[in-house]
Amino acid sequence: MWQAETVRARLLELYPHSTVEILGMTTRGDQILDRTLSKVGGKGLFVKELEVAMEEGRADLAVHSLKDVPMELPEGFTLAAVLEREDPRDAFVSNDFDSLEALPPGAIIGTSSLRRQALIAARFPQLQIHPLRGNLDTRLAKLDRGEYAAIILAAAGLKRLGMAERIRAFIDPAQSLPAPGQGAMAIEVRSGRDELMQLLAPLNHADTENAVRAERQLSRSFGGSCQIPLAAYATVDQHALTLTAMVATPDGKRIARAVAQGAADSPEAVGVQVAQALEAQDATAILAACRTD
Repeated sequence: MWQAETVRARLLELYPHSTVEILGMTTRGDQILDRTLSKVGGKGLFVKELEVAMEEGRADLAVHSLKDVPMELPEGFTLAAVLEREDPRDAFVSNDFDSLEALPPGAIIGTSSLRRQALIAARFPQLQIHPLRGNLDTRLAKLDRGEYAAIILAAAGLKRLGMAERIRAFIDPAQSLPAPGQGAMAIEVRSGRDELMQLLAPLNHADTENAVRAERQLSRSFGGSCQIPLAAYATVDQHALTLTAMVATPDGKRIARAVAQGAADSPEAVGVQVAQALEAQDATAILAACRTD
């Protein structure tokens, strides 16, 4: 809802004489909280109901966290704009400890992400990693009740909802590589809505768009979803784009990493290049092991 309100405010700034209404909806991803996303259908659970509303003409556009948008959109839909990225880092949240390094052996850490699980397990095999679902308030309440010694969340969500003070430490991307699209918001519309696309175009942030196109291409190369531990993070410096990526087994015992640089206006080519470098490190076999676990 914060994301929808933000886009609504931006559109009213651009077009002050227009009317922008929010159609609040609850998705399956919001409703199923007792199982990890990897076991109940993946990221598409957060967008399907919104796409149905657009198909039925009840909504003109949908605002998503880009990391929740499947790598392949259904036929008839397209992304009209990618907004400037917020902080892409993971955040360490705890009431008693300052960092992952400070957690004692056997401490329980909560995360809903196989990516985070793999990265934590690789660096801190002495920790217990337990699933954590629910909205931000629910996750923080579980921490406050003492169910977890610490939890890992996206920094962007905490900042957007005015909860940055709960962040005990930011985890450097070199230690916890973000998910594809993490920290970015995207606007989805029906294909062929050219006039609407033109209205939304000023909201698009070119550097962020190029970065996430590279990340999503990398993820697409491996059938990316929340069912596999995959990370990809791109940065743009003037005309150069650098993409770093990783695939791993959930226990963190097998990891492949790769990095490549290319032209910012050819992000998919950089994504393919990094995918090929991961393939050379047996990434397909690593991910196949994930799917059979």
